Amino acid sequence: MSSTRERSQRVDAIVLRHQDWGEADRLLWLFTLEQGKLRAVAKGVRKIHSRKAGHLEPFTRVSLLLAAGRELPIVTQAEAQETHTALRENLVRMGYAAYVVELLDRFTFEEGENSALFRLLSETLKRLTLEVELGLVVRYYEIRLLDLVGFRPQLFNCSQCEEQIIPQEQYFSASSGGVLCPKCGRQGTEVRPVSQSALQLLRHCQRSNYAEARRLHVSSAIDREVEQLMQYYFTYLLERGLNTPDFLRRVKQQNPGSNL
Repeated sequence: MSSTRERSQRVDAIVLRHQDWGEADRLLWLFTLEQGKLRAVAKGVRKIHSRKAGHLEPFTRVSLLLAAGRELPIVTQAEAQETHTALRENLVRMGYAAYVVELLDRFTFEEGENSALFRLLSETLKRLTLEVELGLVVRYYEIRLLDLVGFRPQLFNCSQCEEQIIPQEQYFSASSGGVLCPKCGRQGTEVRPVSQSALQLLRHCQRSNYAEARRLHVSSAIDREVEQLMQYYFTYLLERGLNTPDFLRRVKQQNPGSNL
């Protein structure tokens, strides 16, 4: 018979979302350093005197001890490492955080360890807590996530004729997986125009580390252009739209002076 130690595992996890389960439990969706995405049950966490409740909120990075359950692992210990309280105190920051979590959730399955994705999510949540230009934080995250899930867009050569892209107005094709030169773009269907400045931002995020990328000043107009372009690409890849962009858009409209 396996010992308790053998049937339990400690994991470093980020809480993506949760759902009420039964009378007092919660079903958690987690992204862990050791196992990638998984689900677990937190028993009794909705009871008033539960000690685990405050450690299992969305966006929290938490150290968990998971015991083997009949169907799903069971949380037996939880200790928050990074609560990211600021994300729940500011609606704009919370909207961005919900967006990056949803994006990762949609592109991943319960398929095993992916430490690079875990680090990207963890670092992005920290940046959303601390940074001022949140749009740039998210644009960098989007490009890096696409790399890690196998959908890196082609930004330096035409996705059809493979000619080098030169500094001029171009097109972007979701079905071709990247930028099209003017000749191929004008012949294509379901393509989107992309300005030189927007393409520069995408390229900069793709080839730079975050410390280098954050030096770039991005106007609100260019951020909106790239945001719309990314939503077009994600909708094609996922075959459906995301839920959080509409929520984030409404929140930003209600906070026009937030500069976020």
